[in-house]
Parts: sequence; C-alpha cells; structure tokens
Amino acid sequence: MRFKLIACEILFRELSYVMAKSPHRVDVEFLAKGLHDIGRPNMFEALNRVLDTVDPDEYDAVLLGYALCNGGVVGLKPRGQVPLVIPRAHDCITLFLGDKQRYEEYFFANSGTYFKTMGWIERGDPLMQYTRHETISAPHAKSREMPEKVPMGLPDAKTGQLLSFAQMVERYGEDNAKYLREQLIGMPHYKRMAFVEMGFEPDDSFERLAQDEAAKHGWEYEKITGRMVLFENLVNGNWPEEDFLIVQPGQRIDFDYSGKILRAT
Repeated sequence: MRFKLIACEILFRELSYVMAKSPHRVDVEFLAKGLHDIGRPNMFEALNRVLDTVDPDEYDAVLLGYALCNGGVVGLKPRGQVPLVIPRAHDCITLFLGDKQRYEEYFFANSGTYFKTMGWIERGDPLMQYTRHETISAPHAKSREMPEKVPMGLPDAKTGQLLSFAQMVERYGEDNAKYLREQLIGMPHYKRMAFVEMGFEPDDSFERLAQDEAAKHGWEYEKITGRMVLFENLVNGNWPEEDFLIVQPGQRIDFDYSGKILRAT
C-alpha cells in the first residue's frame, strides 16, 4: 500500500524510524512545530492547504502525525475517495507514551508536569520557529510576525462559542474540566519535568538538557520509558478503532467528549 503522511516535525525521529521498517511505501511531509502556536483557525488553514496539495489518486490513505492539538485538526476532511487517518490523542505526548489511557493516568497522578522528548528539545522554541517559517503563516496572521493572541478554550460543539471553566465543570465534571483546561489553555505553574525516552536516543545529551532545565526551574525530574506502538501502527496500516480515527470521504474530524477524543461527522 502507499500512504501520504503529514506530520509535526517533533515526531521526525520516531516516524523516520518506523517508516524505515514499514512494509508499505510512505511519502512524508513534516511541518514546523510552530503551527501549534498560531491559533486554532490558522493551524487548521495551514493543514488544510497541505491536504489540498495531496493527489488522492496516488494513495490508499492519508495519515496525520498529529493529535487533537488544541482543536487545530477539527474540520479537516479527506480529499477524493481516500480516507484520512489520525491517532485518537489529546496531544503528541500520548503518541510518545503509547496510548491515551497511560497518558491520562500519568497526567492525573502527576499534575503540573512539563514533558520533553528528543523532538521537543532539538526542534527549538515554537515561537521562534513561527518567525522562521513563512510557509506556515495563514490568512489570519501577518507574515513573519506573531499573530494576535487567540482565545484558547473549549468550543461548544453546537454553537462554536468558547465555554468558561464553570461551564466545562457543569458539563463534564471537575476532573475532566481541569484536564481540558490544562490541555487547551495551558498550565502556568509547572512543578516537574518528565523526559520521555524512546529507546533509540544517540546518547544521553537530550536527557541531560531536560535535567538541566528542570534544575533551572527548581522542578522535580523523572525519566519515563516511551512506547513506539502508535507510531508503528500508524505507518503499518494497523488502525484499531480505540486508537485511531478513520475519516471516510464525506466526513470531517470533530471533537468527541465521550472519551474517544475525536470522531468523524
């Protein structure tokens, strides 16, 4: 089979590793990490433009090396008769840890954790990247300037209006509301650093950088062993329903509040 993969560059090493062993042909296009920092509408527009360049007649499926990512993927849909495949994940840390349940368990047991991986470290600061990559600027933002701050919150599925934290508590419960707020808005008071080791780091230099940053902030430090299973399954065409959303022609990616994170509508 032949796949087109569109992915965030922080996954470069992991995806390159599994693509080299995949039985399928995978044509990949990596996009700048700074896409996450230009606001949900701009991120959607940038991804949508890349999807428009894909010739659906050449591929059996288009794969997204992304997660929910602040809702930036919501609204994306297949081109032609080729399905669109994306992991069911709140953010890329789920991909590094191997499944969404493990991520959620760690998240709730260790609040205030800032995660680092090889990709997060070597690909630089996302805000600096935005100014370097004119190709990721969107109609809503001026080229080579940081966009105006976009309100970050959970949009109501019907009205599109941002819900307040109190409204999220009322609708989803306090624990889930806290989780969503920290993922979609950001948490200002980190207290620990977790370095996710994927098992093929060239040396200990990445981990030492994470340790140094934790020490600089006075944070606790922990190393976590990552898992490659979601990366492998994505490029190998093994897409179990609990881990991947397959968006068929005529459908689009949408929020899912039942625990599946993403759904096709």
